[in-house]
Amino acid sequence: MTTPQLVLSIIYFIVALGLIAVVMLQSGKSAGLSGVFGGNSDTFLSKNKAKSADARLARMTKWVAVVFMVLTLVICLL
Repeated sequence: MTTPQLVLSIIYFIVALGLIAVVMLQSGKSAGLSGVFGGNSDTFLSKNKAKSADARLARMTKWVAVVFMVLTLVICLL
């Protein structure tokens, strides 16, 4: 294994862990429905804060996934 391959493999591993972390930090789509039955009463501001955080995590997931796919192609070509 050459030095560039080793460096790319380490970066690939770090990006893979980052992708897993970003996906795990997102709230599930069914979280809104569980609040109906649980009697969870959020204020308007807390709901918007959660949506903005979820939107930020969704954007991060897309970008980390793109980096992951590009690294996959580069490693396969080497």
